[in-house]
Amino acid sequence: MPIDIAVIKDFHAHIYYEPGVTEAAAVRLRAQVEALFPTALLGRWHAEPIGPHTRAMFQIAFPVDLFPTLAPWLMLNRDGLDILLHPETGDDPADHTVHAAWLGEKLSLRMEAFATGDDDD
Repeated sequence: MPIDIAVIKDFHAHIYYEPGVTEAAAVRLRAQVEALFPTALLGRWHAEPIGPHTRAMFQIAFPVDLFPTLAPWLMLNRDGLDILLHPETGDDPADHTVHAAWLGEKLSLRMEAFATGDDDD
């Protein structure tokens, strides 16, 4: 039975970077998203891995109606950064894996973080 897309509350894009190496590209991308997509919510910088994420990153949370413009923009303007793009359906493990799309390299995730409640995005 297909899953109804109405279960998607919003989307997250996790922008991964290497501190001191690709950090400038992440800073530029973040500033551009902030200027071009004012309804997107920019999360904190995490210079160390957090939750299921195995690299430094920041998150962009955005409403469903922004997906048709923000997702393609990220595809074309990611400047070599790796990005995990996923829906928020209430099923965090599935949202970060089977429901996810990767732009760039598919990185490993610490799935045990979901079991321990250490799933801070």
